[in-house]
Amino acid sequence: MLKGPFLKASEIIKNIEANGHQAYFVGGCVRDLLLGHPIGDVDITTSAPPTVVQKIFDDVIPVGIEHGTVIVRHENESYEITTFRVEGQYSDHRHPDSVEFIDQIDKDLERRDFTINALAMDLNGQIMDLFAGKADLQAKVIRTVGDGDTRFVEDPLRIIRALRFSSQLGFSIEEETLKAIDRVKPKIQTIAIERITTEFNKLVQGNYVNNGIHYLKRMRIDHYLPVFSDNKGLIEKLPNNLKPLESIAELFALLHYVDPSIDVHTWFKAWKCSNRVRKEANDLSNAIFNFSRNGINLWLVYQLPVEYHARFIRLVSILLPNKFISMDQMEAYTHRLPIRSKRELEINGNDLIALHPTLPKGPWIQKLLNQIEYLVVMGKLENNRTKLKEWIKWNPPEIN
Repeated sequence: MLKGPFLKASEIIKNIEANGHQAYFVGGCVRDLLLGHPIGDVDITTSAPPTVVQKIFDDVIPVGIEHGTVIVRHENESYEITTFRVEGQYSDHRHPDSVEFIDQIDKDLERRDFTINALAMDLNGQIMDLFAGKADLQAKVIRTVGDGDTRFVEDPLRIIRALRFSSQLGFSIEEETLKAIDRVKPKIQTIAIERITTEFNKLVQGNYVNNGIHYLKRMRIDHYLPVFSDNKGLIEKLPNNLKPLESIAELFALLHYVDPSIDVHTWFKAWKCSNRVRKEANDLSNAIFNFSRNGINLWLVYQLPVEYHARFIRLVSILLPNKFISMDQMEAYTHRLPIRSKRELEINGNDLIALHPTLPKGPWIQKLLNQIEYLVVMGKLENNRTKLKEWIKWNPPEIN
């Protein structure tokens, strides 16, 4: 009997079937059900063309309608619904040159990447398993559907996905699939880096991340990835005690520490990450280097956002296993902070200008303000307006 997210989504399949078409749960949700893992997105495949799906449901978003995919909104949830299809050649190694909608699910499942993802389930909970996906789940094996070379040439991102599933599930990659990866891997360079970054972010989050890194090293996939390709051997510097990371930003901070000659900006730019990733990587990197030199201190905790504390502790445990820092220690230092941001200083740039009216405005203002901020945070100067002014009088700025 269906339950949980499948029960909620069953209304969609019932509506499609009521209109004379087939529909099944498909892919990762069925795989995770069989593994007993939490169910994420519930995807549906159907014989109904996307134009028909649009007529059946009121709230439909045509995200990839030319390839047969729409999103149906139902009870505040989004469900990706894709029409059974067969595909032409993949000239761009991502999208098929042509798509033909069909009414045979077996042909549709043939085009999927791995056997463990080529599983479909009907409303009665019956599993359609045409490629021994259940056996591969039991054997903990990642294997392509059909010819591996064909699958990977169609979309070389599937190579990174194989590593990602190994990292997430702890599965091994079947030998013939590895041979196909070895033959096709140069085509990784044809993939948009944004797509690789998305997969890599999932890879480093995997509970078995060392599995994914093992295959990355063994198959020399790093030779076809930005920054790694220009720094052969860098991948070997990754610690053997790697743990699941929160995001790719942690990986960049870690890589900058093991090879400081490659700065965070290089990683951020080459992998086309968001400014949020750049800030996180920079903040974590600065904290790690500070900690390696000085241990835990108020300035480190002041500069590191609270939401990054657990990530910082994890990186310390990986990179500096002989040193220890706990969340309790981080919280204790946080409570000791005299200020939480520069805005809380009892003095500002205008005050500095007023105290030195004869000096031309310039970089000295920010430099002096930064010095005061540091001294206040470190407890060497009290955050009191009168005392701060007195200190400034006795410590005039240096004008170059």
